[in-house]
Amino acid sequence: MTLTERRTGTTARVPVPLLLPAVLGLIFLLLPLVGLLARTPWSTLPQRLAEPEVVAALRLSLLTSTLATLLCLAFGVPLAWLLARVEFPGRRVVRALITVPLVLPPVVGGIALLLALGRRGLVGSWLDSTFGITLPFTTAGVVVAEAFVALPFLVIAVEGALRGADTRYEEAASTLGATRWTAFTHVTLPLVAPGIAAGAVLCWARALGEFGATITFAGNFPGITQTMPLAVYQTMESGDLEGAVVLSLILLAVSVTILAALRDRWLTSS
Repeated sequence: MTLTERRTGTTARVPVPLLLPAVLGLIFLLLPLVGLLARTPWSTLPQRLAEPEVVAALRLSLLTSTLATLLCLAFGVPLAWLLARVEFPGRRVVRALITVPLVLPPVVGGIALLLALGRRGLVGSWLDSTFGITLPFTTAGVVVAEAFVALPFLVIAVEGALRGADTRYEEAASTLGATRWTAFTHVTLPLVAPGIAAGAVLCWARALGEFGATITFAGNFPGITQTMPLAVYQTMESGDLEGAVVLSLILLAVSVTILAALRDRWLTSS
């Protein structure tokens, strides 16, 4: 084994039983993307991207995913701090409950939101009768649905960053007379800022691609609740395959951009 191979942990010969499945797995992942690019109507792409329906869906998706990310930051950072820094009974149960939206089918999440925040829901009926606030089938409902499915990504990322941060800096700030809030805002947040940024980006990307909970809780109304994934679904259902490909290409470009932005944190360099 050469010095380079020792440093990288690789060997000159790759076992065939490992190489063949690895290559097939790579082909399995890339083939659908190649098919999407191959069927893209490149000649009419600029005209299709300028269509009012596409622009409206893209604008709404960017708006709602951004608002959902801000909502997740407001709730997720304190929640992650609580899980990482405070010992309390049932902490493991709370952490498990936070991850439920990661494994819960999105449609089930949408139904759960309806039962909780709908006009006849546990909280929704009170919001409607007291404040006249109705969330289902509104743009605000899209934000709530996206935040529900995206929040765990932020909490997990920020909690991991908090656990990896050196607590001695916070302790030093406390010994110098800083309050817990001052230490949190002036010491802890700057320390975990990269983790918060990475979690926010993943949260935003998840919110942008949300479909099941959105269509169940907020519906699919153009200009009001029709985000890009819902527009892809409706375009495909109407028989316009090229239109669905164009919309899918936009989401693919966003996904690739997100991965490129986070490559240094989430991907191992070659």
